[in-house]
Amino acid sequence: MQSSLDRSLTSAGCAGAIAMAVAMGFGRFSYTPILPAMMSGLAMSPADAGVIASANFIGYLVGAVVAGYGWAAGRERLVALSALAATAALLLAMGLTSSLLLFSVIRFLAGVASAFAMIFTTAIVLSRGLSAANPHVQSVHFGGVGIGIAVSSLMVFLLPAGGFGGVANWQAGWFGGAIIALIGTFLVALMLPAGAARANGGEREKPLVWTRPLFVVTLTYGLFGFGYVITATFLVAMARQGATDHMVEFLAWLVTGLSAAVSVHLWRRAVGRLGLVGVYLAGLLVEAIGLVLAVALPSPLAPLVGGLLLGATFIMITAYGLQIGRVLAPASPRKVLAVMTAAFGVGQIIGPLVAGWLAEGSGSFTAPTLLAAGVLLFCALLTGLERRRIAAAIK
Repeated sequence: MQSSLDRSLTSAGCAGAIAMAVAMGFGRFSYTPILPAMMSGLAMSPADAGVIASANFIGYLVGAVVAGYGWAAGRERLVALSALAATAALLLAMGLTSSLLLFSVIRFLAGVASAFAMIFTTAIVLSRGLSAANPHVQSVHFGGVGIGIAVSSLMVFLLPAGGFGGVANWQAGWFGGAIIALIGTFLVALMLPAGAARANGGEREKPLVWTRPLFVVTLTYGLFGFGYVITATFLVAMARQGATDHMVEFLAWLVTGLSAAVSVHLWRRAVGRLGLVGVYLAGLLVEAIGLVLAVALPSPLAPLVGGLLLGATFIMITAYGLQIGRVLAPASPRKVLAVMTAAFGVGQIIGPLVAGWLAEGSGSFTAPTLLAAGVLLFCALLTGLERRRIAAAIK
């Protein structure tokens, strides 16, 4: 029979997975499969799309910075649930306007909500898994992002090309996402534990102490945000440029989501051999290769292989990067989570702007994708040079 502890961990992991599916899979990444229809239906340019995406990432950065203060101590669950409910409302709002300015404002607010939901839900769920020394909780929790991506891809694919009555296809995508997000929020409310398991007896966290290993990990984590987000934002648009039908677009994002859902679990098997830092480094290298293949291979292989390798790495790098940060700053787990998420957010803000500008000037996404691959290779090089120092610090 399953013990009460096992049931509690299962409930926490499932709640975390659904929360991540809502906040990240839909609240953040459903923009990717809906974007091509928005660009064609509203005559949006790649630069316009990049501005809207960056507005979301600015909001994510603001949310991460604000979350780093102690105002939410003891109220993590309430803040997380409120952020998930706000995500559903903001998804609905995206289908109610066609203004670039309003799109940007809504996506900014959605970014704040995503950051709050991610940081405070992760603080609750991972603390339970770490206190019970159960690595499966982390795999289930972060796997929710991939599940959300896959479901959003399926939802957009099943929408009729002409939309519903007077509702355009892209609007229906946002409305459908809002309904799914609302259902997910109710499920999380039923299963999410009351709060984080506090190893320090509930005392206020200590100030974050910066060390060379923590600085290097935070820097590469921020640059990784720049590198991955270009393909994560424009992959479906890239697939549409070289495809003869919408099936390739659907499959590219579906493959991304499905591979992301199992990536943390599969990579966990390599931790024993490579260590946390080694797996983090390997993920950066694999993702860089995936970005190159996303523009080097012929269509339709390019977006499918690119999506597969993107999904197989970006959630894993996110999860293990944050785990390394938590180990490097054990007295300040929420602060380090917020700081690293903020660094990640800075990279994400710059990425879509640069990509949109380069794509509009060159007529394709090849140049920004190769730039992103170069940034990831730099991250891998820096991590490799500092690998022993970081590994020694987390032992």
